[in-house]
Amino acid sequence: MADDLLTLMERYMNPGLARTFRFMGLDHQEVTATGAVVVDEEGTEYIDCAGGYGVFGPGYRHPRIVAAAHEQIEQMPLSSRVLISPPAIQLARRLAEVTPGDLQYSFFCNSGTEAVEAAIKFARISTGRTKLVAMINAFHGKTLGSLSVSGRELYQKPFAPLVPDVVHVPFGDLDALAQVMSDQVAAVVVEPIQGEGGVIVPPDGYLAGIRALCDQVGALMIVDEVQTGLGRTGRLFATEYAEGVVPDYLCLAKALGGGIVPIGAVVGRPRAWEFFESSPLIHTSTFGGNPLAARVALESINVIIDEQLPERAHEVGQWFLGELKKLAETYPTVIHEVRGRGLMIGMELTGPGAAGALMSELFQRRILAVYTLNNERVIRLMPPLVISRDLLQQVLGRLEDSLAQVALLMADLD
Repeated sequence: MADDLLTLMERYMNPGLARTFRFMGLDHQEVTATGAVVVDEEGTEYIDCAGGYGVFGPGYRHPRIVAAAHEQIEQMPLSSRVLISPPAIQLARRLAEVTPGDLQYSFFCNSGTEAVEAAIKFARISTGRTKLVAMINAFHGKTLGSLSVSGRELYQKPFAPLVPDVVHVPFGDLDALAQVMSDQVAAVVVEPIQGEGGVIVPPDGYLAGIRALCDQVGALMIVDEVQTGLGRTGRLFATEYAEGVVPDYLCLAKALGGGIVPIGAVVGRPRAWEFFESSPLIHTSTFGGNPLAARVALESINVIIDEQLPERAHEVGQWFLGELKKLAETYPTVIHEVRGRGLMIGMELTGPGAAGALMSELFQRRILAVYTLNNERVIRLMPPLVISRDLLQQVLGRLEDSLAQVALLMADLD
């Protein structure tokens, strides 16, 4: 049956992706999931350490979030777009309460890349400027504007020319950023931790330095927390590690949907929202902030806070990171470095071949993991924040077996 589905995928969706699934042995169907465990058509259980790239913060099918979704479906899942929609307004108020500083207003869309697209437009209309500064190796999505401020040529070059007037500088380098800042810059776009870049944590003071440079030239600061936001790094928002730093626009998605529905958001400061006063329909989204998505997102935020999932990610993440570093010492021919914050962890391997081999070995041992899009040497470990220590202990045992096998394979190749 799985092979039949891959044949259908090859014929009707994405032939290259279907062949990749088949080559890597990923020919099992996901049928159901709970918490941090995915079950295939044969009833085999997999511990999910990919977490939908950050989607499943509260886990799969969290009962409170599922109940909220069911209740809203029975009432009104989509909006007429003519009358006032209470769930969207309630969600906007909640976001204003939990986001840093004076972030107050929300625009809702359907994905992370749409949130970044909106923030770029908002920055340009607010400042009357066009220049954007982004980071090398960044990832903000694959729609045209978001792709333009992303930082890998592999995904950009086939779609050139991209949005003009974008400059890229090295991530974590304030001196390089200072050299390109001027009164022509509309905004600086940055991830507080580069996700697809390989889980790169910037040096202390980096976000504060960006904030200061933006303020010096009147530019706006866009922080992309699509992957880091809502507890992933051990704080509700990774920006909170930079004490006192408030971006002009904060982009969210992934975990905001509670593992149930897609939703994206841009949360902005009052000074960066004034353009809506004269042009309230200047940027809209038919499905953005629909009642079902908004109700689910509101419950997702409340679950994350009520169950102290950021605190849990910090505590469990510190322990897990320490255990992974011990494995790195045991298998130096396979693991180059382990890094991260909370339950956003990257294992950089000694080569891209090692990463592919390790993913395959992990899958054979029923662990789901993926590499980062901009660095194929890095295996990301981003399990649902509700994952138990017992499951993570099982992950460590299976990971050690997988590393031992990859080490043997690499030794044979040498």
